[in-house]
Amino acid sequence: MNSKVKSIRPFIGAKDFNISRAFYQEIGFEESVITHNLSYFKMDAFGFYLQDAYVKDWVDNTMVFMEVSDTKQFYQDLLSLNLSDKYTGVRLVPIKELDWGRECFLHDPSGILWHFGSFN
Repeated sequence: MNSKVKSIRPFIGAKDFNISRAFYQEIGFEESVITHNLSYFKMDAFGFYLQDAYVKDWVDNTMVFMEVSDTKQFYQDLLSLNLSDKYTGVRLVPIKELDWGRECFLHDPSGILWHFGSFN
């Protein structure tokens, strides 16, 4: 291929679109509304599409890995937001140290599993 890749933007679903929109804004993503049932969320140069669509089997099997420069700081920032007190079903799992690096996990209000990590 001679073209250079500029971005990759997964589509994820939401059980309750407005709750998910608020959740992603709270953790630092900037929302751009595309239509009444589709928004683009970005943090720095990276992002994803959130759609007002929920298929349990699909959402329950969706995982997204986002590489961050400092996993420990990112985890502390997430922890300080008390997300599980504000959003039903949200769980923040502490950092795991692995052979390849470290990561923490965050389950969003719909059940999407986010991995936030950094490589050695």
